[in-house]
Amino acid sequence: MEETNGQGVRMADIAKAAHVSRQAVYLHFKNRIELISATTTYVDEVKGLDDRLKKVQQASSGKQMLDVYIDEWGRYLEEIYGLAKALFETRHSDDASAAAWAKCMACHNQGCRDIIKVLHQDKALAADWSVKEAGDMLCTSLSFQTWEQLIIEHKWSVEQYVSQMTRMLNASLLA
Repeated sequence: MEETNGQGVRMADIAKAAHVSRQAVYLHFKNRIELISATTTYVDEVKGLDDRLKKVQQASSGKQMLDVYIDEWGRYLEEIYGLAKALFETRHSDDASAAAWAKCMACHNQGCRDIIKVLHQDKALAADWSVKEAGDMLCTSLSFQTWEQLIIEHKWSVEQYVSQMTRMLNASLLA
């Protein structure tokens, strides 16, 4: 998927790359949706997504959760960029990519909303934000598209991205 930006990847192509028969692939996955979903789950496991999310959940305050999430998310996107780009590019034309992308974004969106809820509970959310608006802003600010624009298009380093996003979101969202 990374090699072709997700374009035209068939079960037969996957079987060939894995040096197995197409039937062998179908023994494990009923269809491409299951295969792509399993691929994203596998990548999340290999890249330690659960451990990264635990760091966020173990933070001592909403502000610390926000800072840890920005750092972990920015670094995680660098590691999964090829797969994320492939899913993003093909999500409108491929049901498997759409399903995998939707699952990933639901996780990201929920994480952002959870952080905002804790900031609100901590009375650390700036007064001019509703919980919903702040959650929407955090999700959008940390979107794959924003990361790609800054890192790939504008040649920012990941450190620069993390530092500037942390500064901007702290200034905007915190009381």
